[in-house]
This record gives sequence, C-alpha cells and structure tokens, in this order.
Amino acid sequence: MSRAGLWATDPAHAYRAVAGALCSATPALLFGLRLWAAVCLALYTAFWLELDNAYWAGTSAAIVCQPRLGASLRKASFRMIGTVVGAVAIVVLTACFPQSRIGFLVGLAVWGAACGFVATILRNFASYGAALAGFTAVVIASDLLGVTGGVNGEVFTLAVTRVSEICIGIVCAGIVVAGTDFGRARGRLAAQFAALSAEVTAGLSGTLAGPFGEETRSTRRDLIRRVIALDPVIDEAIGESSNLRYRLREVLAGVGGLFAALSGWRTVANHLELLPNDQRGREADVVLRNLPWELRSAPGQGDATRWTADPPSLRRACAAAVRALVALPADTPSLRLLADGTAEALTGVSRALNGIVLLTDSDQSAPQARKARFRVPDFLPALVNAMRVFIVIGVVELFWIATAWPSGPLAVTWSAIFVITFSPAADQAYASAKSRLVGISLAVALAAIVKFAVLPGSETFVTLGIAIGLVLIPAGALSSLPWQAAMFGAIASWIIPLVAPANQIIYDPQQFYNAALAIVAGAGSATLAFRLLPPLSPALRSRRLLALALRDLRRLAMAPILPTRARWESRVYGSLSVLPEQAEPLQRAQLLAALSVGSEIIRLRRTARRIHLGADIDAALEGVARGQSAIATERLARIHDALDVPPRVGPKAPIILRAQGGIRAISEALVRHAAYFDSEAAR
Repeated sequence: MSRAGLWATDPAHAYRAVAGALCSATPALLFGLRLWAAVCLALYTAFWLELDNAYWAGTSAAIVCQPRLGASLRKASFRMIGTVVGAVAIVVLTACFPQSRIGFLVGLAVWGAACGFVATILRNFASYGAALAGFTAVVIASDLLGVTGGVNGEVFTLAVTRVSEICIGIVCAGIVVAGTDFGRARGRLAAQFAALSAEVTAGLSGTLAGPFGEETRSTRRDLIRRVIALDPVIDEAIGESSNLRYRLREVLAGVGGLFAALSGWRTVANHLELLPNDQRGREADVVLRNLPWELRSAPGQGDATRWTADPPSLRRACAAAVRALVALPADTPSLRLLADGTAEALTGVSRALNGIVLLTDSDQSAPQARKARFRVPDFLPALVNAMRVFIVIGVVELFWIATAWPSGPLAVTWSAIFVITFSPAADQAYASAKSRLVGISLAVALAAIVKFAVLPGSETFVTLGIAIGLVLIPAGALSSLPWQAAMFGAIASWIIPLVAPANQIIYDPQQFYNAALAIVAGAGSATLAFRLLPPLSPALRSRRLLALALRDLRRLAMAPILPTRARWESRVYGSLSVLPEQAEPLQRAQLLAALSVGSEIIRLRRTARRIHLGADIDAALEGVARGQSAIATERLARIHDALDVPPRVGPKAPIILRAQGGIRAISEALVRHAAYFDSEAAR
C-alpha cells in the first residue's frame, strides 16, 4: 500500500509512525545543532582575538563534540592534555635538532611511533589523548617546515598559538555541550551494573535451585562479554561527574567484583553437574537456604530497579549471606566447595553493589578499594602499530623531500593523523580509516561549494555561520546515527579546516585544491598502510591473551613466593578487559577458568602449609606447571582421598574440608578445559 493509501485508510496509524520517526530523529538533530553552535562560538572567539588560524579553534570544537555529554567532556580533557604534550614535544625536538633536517624528521617519526604505541596500550579517551600528542607535534611541525624540511626558530611561538587555538575550541565546545545536555551516563552505568548484578545473582540462585545442567554456561559466557563492555560507559560517567573521577578505583573494583561473581558461579555450576542426583539436590538446597530472599527472586524479566533503589540493603544482605556460608557446618568436601563458591560469588556481587552505591548516591560511602595496578597483558599489538606509524610518516616524509612538493607538510600531517588515530581500533582500523577517507573526500567537495559558491561577496559572520551550518547540522546529526557514522563524522570534523575561515578569507582555487590533494593523499597513504601492514586479527589476539594467561598460571603453580589473590585476579582482569569482542564464548570461559584455578591454587597452597601437605601439593601442581593436567588431576585425587582416611573431627576439620574443596575445584576445571590447560601455546 502506498503512503497516500495508508493516510487514507488509517490516518491515526500513519500519524503515529511519523511522530515516532520524528521522536527518534530529534536527538540526532539536537546534536547537529549543538555541534554547529559550538563551532560558531569557537570561530567567533578566535576571530575576536584575531588569531591567525582561527579554523583550528572551530575544528577542535567539532572534534570534541560528541552525542553524549560525558564523552564530550572526557574527550575534551584528554584532547587538552594531548595538545599540550605534543606542543612541548615539538619544542624539545626542535631544540635537539636545530640544524639537522634528517634528525628532526626521524625524531618526528619516532615521536609519532611512540605515541601510537602508548595510544594502543591505553583505552578509550586516554588512548585518544596519546594519539593527539603524536599528531599535534606533526601539525605544528608542518607550519615550521619548508619545501625540503628545514626548521626555523618560530617553533615556540607557533606552539603557543596552536595550543591557544585548540584550547579555545575545546572550551567553547565544553560550554555549549554542558549548557545543553545534562548527561545520563552515570545513571546508565548504574543501570547496567544493577542488571548484571541481578542476572548473576539470579543465575547463581537458579543454579542452586535446579534443574542442574549446562543451560547456564552460555549465559555466563555472554555475561563476561557484557561486563567487558562496561569500560567505555565508565569513561563517559567519569567525564560527567568530577567526584566520580576520584572514586574510580571503587568503580573498577565493582567490575572486578562481577568477574569474581561469575568465577564463583562457574565453580558452583560445574561442581553440581558432577555430583550424584540425590547429593546434588540435598547439598544445593542447604546452600540455597542460607541465601536471603532478596537474593533469590528471579529477575528473568531483567527488572533490576530494586538494585538501584536500595543497594546498601542488598549489600548488607550479601554480607550476611557470605558470613553464614563461610561459617556453614559442612560434613562433605562438596558441600564446603559449594558454600565457599557461593560465598565468593556473593562477595563479588557485594563489590559490584559498592559501585552501584557510588553511582546512585554520591553522598553514600563505599569501602576503599585497593589501588589498581596498570598492566598491559600483551605488548605485541602496540609494537606492530608503532612500527606502522613510523613507516608511514617516514615514507611520506621521503616522498615530500624527493618531490619538493609545496603541500608535502600537509600530507605528512594527515598521514600522521590517520595512522596514529586509527591504529588502536585494531581489526576495525582499515574500515574506520576508509570510511573517514570517503568522508574527507566528500568534505572537500562540500568545502569547495561553500568557499567558492556561497561565501564570496558576503562579509558577515552570520553568513559564514549559516553557510557552514548547512553542512555541519545534517552531517553532525547523521554522524550520531549508526549508518555510516564515521563518514559523516569526518565531514563534520574536517569541513572547517578545508574551508579555512579567517578574518580575511583567501579565495585561491589552486591553493585550495593543492591542500585538498595533500589531505586526501596523506589520509589515503595511512589507509593503504592498514591494508598492507594489518593489525593483529581478533583471533590471534585472543589466542595470545589466553596463552599469556596460561603462562602466568603455570608460573603461579610453582612460584616460590605466592602473590596475593587480589594481585592475581587483577592480572587476569586486565586480560579479560582487552579480550576482543569477536572472541569465542569458549575462549572467555577458558580465561575465566584460568582466573578460578589461579585463585584456588593460591588458597590451596596456603592451606596446605597449615596441614603439612605443602610438598605433596607442590608435587601435584607441578603437572599444571608442565601442562600435564591429567597427571596433576591424578595426584590431586590421591591427596584428596588420603585426607578422607582420618575422621574429619577436631579443629583442623574445616581446614581439611576446604583443602578438599579446593582440590575438587582445581581438578574439575582442569578436566573440563584440559585442551586449554595442556596446550603448547604458553610454552
């Protein structure tokens, strides 16, 4: 049926459809208007101050503006830091090579490679700040270098001017965005924390209530993926809330708590699958009765509102359940294992609730978390990216010097911008760069229309604002939608430097097209580099992370000095947090199994010393260290059976039961993931 027929037969339905479409498009349109206002304010301020290259202020405002407040403010802060660092670096580099053209250009490529390396090991907007430090130095250098790459003594003045222009754009964008958007990232993060905590708790209680089987395995693996995805939302929430920035450790501890809860749930579920039917139901019921009713309601519908309504009471319920489970009198190792595994899971949920408390009520206090240790699980992706950055900048510099191309410095600048910015995107780097390249090519055409068909003959700022608004508003609105967001984002970000508005605009078509050719050539060379020197694939990165975690586990099994459980868990959390989204569910499960086995090994080795079994346990764990899980399982089984000989009475009875529970937990994980624990990749 045609639209006219739809209006004729059911005008109410058609009206609702149009209204729904308009409502969904409203946020995108508002972002386009906000972007336009920020750019106009930055340009007006730069013109009023009579800065030489006012368009850098407008460009910075366009880049900083994001559809969400937290993202805009967070990006703005790191952009400012990166700009200052890059400006200082180019001043130092010029001082080190005042008369050496080759030394200066090589140093510039090395600095870009170093920033590309740091941008890869950092995440989110911190990564962007490191990338900006790299190409800001190149941007300033492009104003210094002559046709053959010589430098002059104006570097300090240029650095101060460029930093001032960029900071004006950042401040103007912050004023517009903060004045027109109240932000919802903090509430969105709290809701995601609550939903994940509720699902983990419901899954745990559902596992204990039965039916018992493998149904929850896929659920746990998907939950791991969703916990990993919290990272960018946390960054946005920090951008919105200044007080949250100082409690970041507690929020990150909440993420670790969710991983710990999933690990405890995995231990309980896997052990229940191996128990006889009568024992399984009996012991699971004993553990389940120690859970308060608040933690046993099944949120199958995903309703977690009560988790954000009163998280302190749920935290107290978790603490009471943990105390009851730890003190639970158990007469079998399996019951002890189930109780301890459930207590570990609820302890993790309690840590997640600490994060929810901070997010929902800034006046509430949460326990002080341990200082987070920054750790890079794998340096190889960063090294590959650094090598690519160095090669791209070096090759474009050589081409420029060989051809004496007057626009060569601009080509070097844009090759650096593209190759440094998109390197952290890993397997998405080529697709992102290609979309941005298409966007910049379209921006060249649009800029030519604005500059040579619209602006000539108009002398007012209002006319300039309307002219760029005709491009900025629709491009900004479309960039906030899923379809071709990168392409439209490139148009919105780079239309201003192409138009190059100034107090006295220069209308020189030859200069414009030379500059446009240099921009496209520089961006195209970086895009081609991602095809010729591709980043590590998600499959390879996942395998490397698993192999490195297994290597750490094998070292842990025979370490003469045991680390704390917190340090071990922090190490594995770091690997989980950078696991590619394309990783297979089984790989997520294997990494979580390594986390559980490592924690149990630390606890078992310390417990074994108290019952004089340290040498026997070390001999059994030698099989883990050598990648021989069958031998380790057999030796652990002998130790477990030997502990059954004397009656489990007296003060050491709970210690023996916990040792047997730890042995079972390790053995069950080794059997279930034998292919992983015995793999040759970590040797």
